[in-house]
Amino acid sequence: MAIRDEIALARETAETQSVEVGQRFEEGFTVRTAIGTLFIAFIMLPGALYLGLVAGQGLGPAAQWVTIVLFAEVARRSFAPLKKQEIYILFYVASSLTVLMSGGIGLSGGPFGWLIWNQYFIQSPPATPIADQIPTWAVPRPDSLAILHRTFFHRDWLIPIVLLVTNEIFGRMMWMGLGYTLFRITNDVERLPFPMAPVAASGATALAEAGRKEESWRWRVFSTGAVIGLVYGFFYLAIPIFTSVLFGKAFMLIPIPFFDLVPNTEHILPAALTGLSGDLGLVLVGFVIPAPIVIGSATASILCQVFTNPILQRMGLLPDWYPGMSTIQTSLTVNMNFWLSVGIGVQLAVAFIGIVAVVRVLVFRKQLVANRRSFSQIPAGRGDRANTVYLAIGAWLIATIGVITIAHQLVPGFPLWIFIFFGLVWTPINSYISARMIALTGQGVSFPYLREATILKTGYDRVDIWYAPMPLADHGWAAQRFREVELTGTRFTSILYAEAFMLPVVLLASFLFWAFFWHTSQIPSAQYPYAQKFWPLHAQMNALWQQINLKGSSTGQWLLRALRTDYIVGGFTGGIALFAIFSALRLPLLFYYGFVGGIGALPHHTIPMLFGTILGHRYFARRFGAEQWRLWAPVLLAGFSCGMGLIGMAAIALAIIGRSVSYLPY
Repeated sequence: MAIRDEIALARETAETQSVEVGQRFEEGFTVRTAIGTLFIAFIMLPGALYLGLVAGQGLGPAAQWVTIVLFAEVARRSFAPLKKQEIYILFYVASSLTVLMSGGIGLSGGPFGWLIWNQYFIQSPPATPIADQIPTWAVPRPDSLAILHRTFFHRDWLIPIVLLVTNEIFGRMMWMGLGYTLFRITNDVERLPFPMAPVAASGATALAEAGRKEESWRWRVFSTGAVIGLVYGFFYLAIPIFTSVLFGKAFMLIPIPFFDLVPNTEHILPAALTGLSGDLGLVLVGFVIPAPIVIGSATASILCQVFTNPILQRMGLLPDWYPGMSTIQTSLTVNMNFWLSVGIGVQLAVAFIGIVAVVRVLVFRKQLVANRRSFSQIPAGRGDRANTVYLAIGAWLIATIGVITIAHQLVPGFPLWIFIFFGLVWTPINSYISARMIALTGQGVSFPYLREATILKTGYDRVDIWYAPMPLADHGWAAQRFREVELTGTRFTSILYAEAFMLPVVLLASFLFWAFFWHTSQIPSAQYPYAQKFWPLHAQMNALWQQINLKGSSTGQWLLRALRTDYIVGGFTGGIALFAIFSALRLPLLFYYGFVGGIGALPHHTIPMLFGTILGHRYFARRFGAEQWRLWAPVLLAGFSCGMGLIGMAAIALAIIGRSVSYLPY
């Protein structure tokens, strides 16, 4: 499993899967896609918001399928079928607006969800020692009428909202500007394969076929998945949503987010994270995700979190764990005592391996000279020109300088040179490395806890730095986004128009719906079981990080003790050793990425995915044929997600009506 072998395989895969780029480029952002954007923002977005709080999941593929099927069917019956480019823009908008944000917190309703999180955090018990130090330009004081009355319509929210909107504008300018520049370098000049881009582009284009009568097998598979999603969603989502409105507390036939078995196994396997998620969607996800990733992730999570934790506890390496803890408490404890430092080391090893891969390719770049072309050679009609890259660099530079200026004004005591270095030096270099890795292997690189480590090393002892916008980002993913746009024959101006139209729409929709939900009931509360269970965990972690440099802070010192250099070095060494061992055994590179990603993952989630992978490969692939099942699985998952989304949307609509009626004084 040498790196060069994997790169060669990626190139071969890309050549066999690529879409002809010499096709005709057409505009994808039209009046119909603009109407679709409004539909997603004002119909789908509140559903995604609610599901994120109740079940910790967004609408995901459901929003894409429902929107595209609806608009494609209306257009077909109007004898004006949607173009492939319009289909892709709808897919692009739906995936952008309804994606689940903030990994694990469950914010899936646009950027204003961060303000809801901040108002919860400043009132939470873990934040009590630092609540008076949290800046008012991030969130009003806990005794403010804006917090007490749960409303955004108060002057104390003015500065936080202005900063939020400004950062959203600058954020889009940065990722689009630098992402386009990286695309021009890696795609137009270096001709790198982007092995995953054809898959994503083909999957997006295939959504258009859902509205064609001749694609009967897609309708059958999609409908089957939708029916399964509707039935399962009734028990998993609808009942908790209905009961939360009727009784003020969600009644769950299937526990959300999982069955917690830690109290039942603690006498046999102390500190082991045992449990099982009841989300059937994870099983179907196991049908789709490459088997090496799922197997590696499940293997690592079970070995580390179920069998290794009891050994660590008996060795005295988990001193803060005690019997009676739940999964959430146990997860926090074992991570702080051991796995946090080990995970940092392993991720550094992954980043090191990625950098080595890029360096080796650059060293052997003479082999690629024949495939390179001039920077000025651009496919005709794509919507950009040779000098467009200078405009992109200018947009990125203006936005980056703007973020640096804002950050320095908000936290003048923090070293300015760090903002400048991260924004103008580290971000473009790291983004280029990540873009090349994605272009070669489909997997980027990351440097974990770089922001936290920087704040720690500076010794800056004020809390405000944790709320300031730091120009530290990896925009390498955006290079593949532009490659997908190119493969679908969509003019690049379509993405520019779509983003310009989406920004005010999503800001307005996010503001209105978060304001409504927050004003009708506290967030989190018993009506939102996922948020009620997981937000306290994230609040505890945030409070620990924000107190890391405070003088005399016992929790900050606890976190410092958790960041053990010997564990980090051990994790780094182990990550490199695992790569060497897996290479010697000629295991797929994806298995390695799955394994290192599963070291800190909950078995509650990886086990159902593993079951789905085994079921798919051992039963369905044999019964229907491996090639046929490979085509069916994504459509079945999309149908299931659509069914779950529809039943969730129906339940949410009734819940919103119930809340609105119950809130009226008559």
